Amino acid sequence: MAGSLLYPGAILSLSADTADRLCAAGNGDAALLYLFLLRKGGTFDPRAAAHVLKWPPDRVEAAFSALVELRLADRRETAPQPPAPLEPPEPPEYSAADLNLEMKQEGSPFPGLVGEVQRLLGKLLSTSDLKMLYTLYDFLGLPAEVILLLVNYCIEEMERKYGPGRRPKLSQIRKEGFVWQRKGIDTVEAAEAHLHKQAVLRERSAAVLPLLDIRGRAPVEAEQKYIGGWLDMGFEDGAIRLAYERTVLQKGSMNWPYLNSILKSWHQKGLHTVAEIQARDSGRPRAAANAPQPMPARPGEADRRVREDLERMREYLSRQDAGGRKGG
Repeated sequence: MAGSLLYPGAILSLSADTADRLCAAGNGDAALLYLFLLRKGGTFDPRAAAHVLKWPPDRVEAAFSALVELRLADRRETAPQPPAPLEPPEPPEYSAADLNLEMKQEGSPFPGLVGEVQRLLGKLLSTSDLKMLYTLYDFLGLPAEVILLLVNYCIEEMERKYGPGRRPKLSQIRKEGFVWQRKGIDTVEAAEAHLHKQAVLRERSAAVLPLLDIRGRAPVEAEQKYIGGWLDMGFEDGAIRLAYERTVLQKGSMNWPYLNSILKSWHQKGLHTVAEIQARDSGRPRAAANAPQPMPARPGEADRRVREDLERMREYLSRQDAGGRKGG
């Protein structure tokens, strides 16, 4: 029966010598992995290979070892690479044929992913949208479940900023996907941990802003980064408030970089509570050498003293008022 060889998408080529070695070895896994490496520009990423080829890690390793023995691969190709940029400049330019091939591939989770994303966004995905979604799935190697968590997260962020019913564009989801990939958020467990951390950060940020005398609004992105850093360093609320007061004293108003520099200095000294800072911070103003040193106030003691002063003042005014009525 006659037939022809079809080339969906871009055409890949290999030398006759390479083809001869692969055919002579009779190792189908090695040949398939070589095609995968050829498609990816020669860089061996075991995790991405396992995802695309749907192989367990040991099968990927065995196939790569066979390529090394055939002198068609080098172990040095798996050496640690320099950190990737926020978004690689040239992801593959997927064609409509690439998308159709994936949509028709038996057992591929991509068709189901497309349907669920369309449901979440409330619209049919255009060809451009599908290419961006496929970039997350194929180029970044994110599992379908992780992509769905990513889409839900982007929807929640959009509604939080602009109100119910607002939906992100695929370009925005794609951009956030590159951020997740850079942070190593490429499993369901890592995604759930990240989302939990973000939820805690939003809740804590809402509690921190009033400490800085900011009320009636949510923190902007730059402010949230500052606050997230302070919470990661382990500062209690009272310490953040104390740093704010010193910032206002020195700068005359709120200054985020200056406040951040105070907290970073305390963190380097291992000071994270009001008691630790008041006892050991060498940067605070010192009294004269012969002057008596006041005991540092315990957290909350200043408020107690204010309440006691107010109570004594009320009692004094009450006595004055009673004496005036008696004299009259």
